[in-house]
Amino acid sequence: MTEEPSDLDLAVARVEHELAGLFARIRVSWREAAVTVHPDLQPLGYQVLTSIATGKATSAGAIIERLQTDKSAVSRQVRQLEELGLVESVRDPDDRRARVLVATDLAQERVAAARARCEERLGERLRVWSADDLDHFADLLAALGG
Repeated sequence: MTEEPSDLDLAVARVEHELAGLFARIRVSWREAAVTVHPDLQPLGYQVLTSIATGKATSAGAIIERLQTDKSAVSRQVRQLEELGLVESVRDPDDRRARVLVATDLAQERVAAARARCEERLGERLRVWSADDLDHFADLLAALGG
């Protein structure tokens, strides 16, 4: 005889289902944002570029760590970003022997446009919630990610 799933099991399954749908929509938004920056840019390239443009990762090692991806994928994306004129490798001002990746002005402009579109869509959905609901949602997301 098979046990019926508990209310908690059903709730966990629903959360997993909703998260899967949300992640799929996020991947679509990354694809759209990548195309906004450049028609040939892949979603991973967009993630690499935004990591560089925001200053959260300015070396290949930092990008690999931040995005939890492999070195060859990051190398290919950085090379493409350089070819597209979106990223430059420059001497690290703190360590003249090292190099860091910086986003060009063109990249900053296009990333800002792509992020504005994404933030506008998300803002439209979230602004129908109360501030208390948003705070609670943010707390739950932080707990889930922590």
